[in-house]
Amino acid sequence: MESPAHHLAGPAVRARTSLAAALVLALGAFTAQAQDAPAANVPPDSDPRHPDQAEDPHVRDLDAVRVSASLFGSTADQLSRPVEVLSGEKLDEVRAASLGETVAGLPGVQSSNFGPGVGRPIIRGMDGPRVAVMSNGLSSADVSTVSQDHAPAIEPFLADQIEVLKGPSTLLYGSGAIGGAVNVVDGRIAETPIEGVTGRAETRIDVGDKDGQTSMARLDAGNGGLSIHADGVYRNANDYDTPRGRQPNSFIDTKSGAFGASLAGDWGFIGVSVARFNDRYGNPGEPGDPAAGEPGVHLEMHQDRFEMKGGLNEPWGQGSGLRYSFGHTRYDHTEYEGSQAGTMFKKNANEGRVEATFAAANGWKTAVGLQGNDSTFQAIGEEAFVPRTETTSVGVFAVAQNAWGRFSTDLGARVDRVRYDTDTGLSPDFTPLSLSTSFGFRLDEHWRLTANLDHAQRAPAEEELFADGPHIATLAYEIGGAGLDKEKANQAELGLSYRNDRVDAKVSAYYNRYDKFIYLADTGAQWSFEEQGRSLPIRQWTQGDAVFHGFEGEATWHLADSDSTGAWDLHVFGDTVRARLKDGGNLPRIAPGRFGGELRWQASAWRASLGATRYMRQDKVATDETETAGYTLVDAHLAYHLDAGPTSWEVFLDGSNLADQDARVHTSFLKDRVMLPGRSASFGVRMFF
Repeated sequence: MESPAHHLAGPAVRARTSLAAALVLALGAFTAQAQDAPAANVPPDSDPRHPDQAEDPHVRDLDAVRVSASLFGSTADQLSRPVEVLSGEKLDEVRAASLGETVAGLPGVQSSNFGPGVGRPIIRGMDGPRVAVMSNGLSSADVSTVSQDHAPAIEPFLADQIEVLKGPSTLLYGSGAIGGAVNVVDGRIAETPIEGVTGRAETRIDVGDKDGQTSMARLDAGNGGLSIHADGVYRNANDYDTPRGRQPNSFIDTKSGAFGASLAGDWGFIGVSVARFNDRYGNPGEPGDPAAGEPGVHLEMHQDRFEMKGGLNEPWGQGSGLRYSFGHTRYDHTEYEGSQAGTMFKKNANEGRVEATFAAANGWKTAVGLQGNDSTFQAIGEEAFVPRTETTSVGVFAVAQNAWGRFSTDLGARVDRVRYDTDTGLSPDFTPLSLSTSFGFRLDEHWRLTANLDHAQRAPAEEELFADGPHIATLAYEIGGAGLDKEKANQAELGLSYRNDRVDAKVSAYYNRYDKFIYLADTGAQWSFEEQGRSLPIRQWTQGDAVFHGFEGEATWHLADSDSTGAWDLHVFGDTVRARLKDGGNLPRIAPGRFGGELRWQASAWRASLGATRYMRQDKVATDETETAGYTLVDAHLAYHLDAGPTSWEVFLDGSNLADQDARVHTSFLKDRVMLPGRSASFGVRMFF
């Protein structure tokens, strides 16, 4: 069949509970050894429920956790840029099958949705190739930006902490972070010496409208110099139910694990890790028809990843440092219709990064860095709508930071060179430039004002440049724009925070003007499947000016804290984003505004919470896009913690969508056919030692 480009410009498997038991028993054996071993030298931002960390203030103050994505080792509340950190018990309560769903409760952050197996973070309305998904500061190197039914190769259950950088983050991570970045820190390569044995294990069972189980285990051991690490996750979930019935082809089956080793001391550290990620999940957008013998479509993903990283402490004097990292990834996934293999997507990638930091006597901290990436992507089969593409990029950046009394500033610049080489003979290259400045001013001991100004540029992604074929995930025939130019963003943001013994609060407003914003435009033409007797709309990647603006805020009131009543906290939040083309018209699949609240209680061994989030009706839609009704999700958490010597146990019960609401995710291409699960609960046990 002739391409429209010539005519236009341009049965889930059973849950393996025996594995869960084996994981817990295996770690239990190590616990006996740990009881006689010296206490581990645990980093200050590690899990706070370990007995050695019982008084760690990070349990309730995530802003005090060190942000690894900050070159100068700053904590979240020291940064002028908007950063959110999930760790400790709060991360445990929100861990989900996908990275997007795990972070979706943070202000300004929501998730894409292509069933429970696929969820990519959406930050302030930005998603796909505008939001970088990283593992320990290096790209996840999957193909989740190529199509909305492709999952990121990241396992949230193995994360020590998850950092969300909101707003342009191109300065540190390149043009693919023009809308923000999500960095998953897993601790597989220990950066500080470990003595003795520590670890954790968890198994949970989903009941109600969800039917599945997840088990994980982690072990860290060391002798004060050499440290080793091992982890693993197994997840199995059958098709879930919604308030309107079963959601066909929504199953998940995931296996993931890694080993790591490192040498660490006062001089610094060096280490390596190897990881494997296997994922099998259904596409509920193509459920098939079992009654008619028509199988549904599912995806089988495989990724092998090797990482090496190291650092030197104060190689050029006090306050200086050198860090380096390298990652090699082999990725493939195949889309199956029943047992018949369809399209295969493959990607091999190498990435390296070096950062050097310095400190001057006049208070300035500076850093320079170099980042390079080389990858090869190809698709083979009926839906190979993007040609084989080799991508090479290199970027250099420099940042500086200083503070004078109540005033602080951060300055930075970065330039990249990105080149594509395709089998079709196209070889465009781009030179994105990023400039950034941020200011912080402490009005008094409670109030702090921040301001950010950013100019960021993004090179078009492979699918935006070279697409030419039917793309079933978007239900369209996509045509790339080989002549697309760099996308340019100019953002201004103003933030205000307040903190005292009773209240923690922050609010921010932002305005982002895009020049040559890249989007998929409807041409009005149709492409016919001659063999299937149906047609798809023909859409072409094009450019136009766009504006994104919005605000977000959250506040926590510490209502009471006493031995008799326990600690009571009330948390409220809200966010909204508006996105439109400058010449008129709304951009599609923009996350709706929302607001919510949560009441938390903690006393002795118990903690509990009850919360609700209202998602507003989204009626500011693009041409031919349907509206989405509003809904309210109610959730609850209950946990009992028990310390038994160096071992801690935690029994927990989590509830989701307790009001059994009809909920459709507006950011999803499948929102008119796929709903979120109805009333569900997860019951499980965690062990720490």
